[in-house]
Amino acid sequence: ANILSKRAVYFAFDGFVVKDEFRPLVEAHARYLVANRGTRMIIQGNTDERGSREYNIALGQKRADSVKRMLMLMGAQEAQIETVSFGKEKPRNPGHDEAAWAQNRRDDIVYAGE
Repeated sequence: ANILSKRAVYFAFDGFVVKDEFRPLVEAHARYLVANRGTRMIIQGNTDERGSREYNIALGQKRADSVKRMLMLMGAQEAQIETVSFGKEKPRNPGHDEAAWAQNRRDDIVYAGE
């Protein structure tokens, strides 16, 4: 039930703005990083299968960077947060419809050592 157990931030099609509904999740992770300065995380940006590989790598990076920016604005240190884009290479749902694509348009938060 702990909000820190939630590790995915979902995005609109072709978007990289963090939706308001995910703000409490990002804030909780920011508070955790502020309280635990030795903790490191990786934000993994992902996209759905539509678009070229190059486009999706860039979009996934923008998504990861947008969450990193929010975390830093809330007090986390840049050195605590690494970003990487997997583009469309790591789908959560292998389907080929809107429901699957919506699950794949996300950032995954992974703490070091997990």
